[in-house]
Amino acid sequence: MIVLKFGGTSVGSAQRIRAVAHLVSAIAGRKIVILSAMSGTTDALVQLAQRIINAQWQEAEEAVAALEARYHSVIEELFETPALRKEVWQALAPIFAELQSQTHNEAFTQNDEKRILSRGEIISTTLMAFTLREYENLNAVHLDALSFMRINHNGEPEPQHIEKHLTPLLTAAPDPNALFLTEGYICINAFGEIDNLRRGGSDYTATLVGEAAHAETIEIWTDIDGLHNNDPRVVNVTSPVRRLHFGEAAELAHFGSKILHPTCIEPARRANIPIRLLNTLDPQAPGTLISCETSRDMVKAVSAKDGISLLTLRRHP
Repeated sequence: MIVLKFGGTSVGSAQRIRAVAHLVSAIAGRKIVILSAMSGTTDALVQLAQRIINAQWQEAEEAVAALEARYHSVIEELFETPALRKEVWQALAPIFAELQSQTHNEAFTQNDEKRILSRGEIISTTLMAFTLREYENLNAVHLDALSFMRINHNGEPEPQHIEKHLTPLLTAAPDPNALFLTEGYICINAFGEIDNLRRGGSDYTATLVGEAAHAETIEIWTDIDGLHNNDPRVVNVTSPVRRLHFGEAAELAHFGSKILHPTCIEPARRANIPIRLLNTLDPQAPGTLISCETSRDMVKAVSAKDGISLLTLRRHP
């Protein structure tokens, strides 16, 4: 079993969705594909929720209409026949109807907001399922993330619950080349309400699912060739780091590296599952391998984060 997670920029346009579907189809064996919302969608949903909270009803309606228009354009570009476009839109229309129904909600709660934020990933998996079927002749098995991904009262994932509820879904499709499709980021909480793993949480979904499925490898696909040895926003010339230890990767993520969600390393480390950071724009690039092995005789990378200080205390004998 291989777990493949694709971030928002990797599925950020009709062209990119097609490319990801083709990439997935070329990978043999059982695989679970985890998707983020299309780039910009979660930001738009956050802004929508804020407008509802502020009772900006007209602005909220316009925000939903703008998002709906964007996805109409994506569907027009992604699918060639009017009949298929209609079928896809019929699958997505209830989501936008729900969003529009919230735009005048005077009793809007935090639970309503989290439900709104979950819609982006659900749209992504719907579009990818139709794309795989239409262009790659693949029928993906949908794994509803809300049926197995759960956090506890402290907001921490529950690995035992995830494995218990995910395993039967996987064994129900024994095909050696079965393709599963699920949402990143979203989950339910201890009260059974829709919640999320916070921004960037699709990485966390990928490693938690990888741990629960006893995956051989977890692949996290972004728009850059692996983790670089410095921040390209600060340093003009950087290069990818090809191998990192779990601990090194976690430390870099905590202290400023943006390619990886800081908390996502631990499930892979617990299960000793290698993580590969790969580039959807250049699938042949080697990327970065994160595992329990590394060389210890060199500086690997430098990261920086504004507004924090690190104090190391050492006890003297």
